[in-house]
Amino acid sequence: TSRDRPVDWLRTGQAVERVLLRATLEGLAASFVTQALEWHDLRWPLRDPMAGMAYVQMVLRLGYGPSGTQTPRRPVQDVLDIEP
Repeated sequence: TSRDRPVDWLRTGQAVERVLLRATLEGLAASFVTQALEWHDLRWPLRDPMAGMAYVQMVLRLGYGPSGTQTPRRPVQDVLDIEP
């Protein structure tokens, strides 16, 4: 992002949501690599070296891999009340 404000964090989250949904549709696995972002001194070297003046908000790893086990889910009626 061009700045590092709460609104930038929100927009990043919205963009990541779209990327993760699209990756799932394409059969990709995704994981977050956020350890480097937790240290202020490491965030600056992660920026785009060509643009140089942006803030890194998220680092994702995308790729194809073996399918994992499914997460157990509760029935919808156990967690959602629909009132007319």
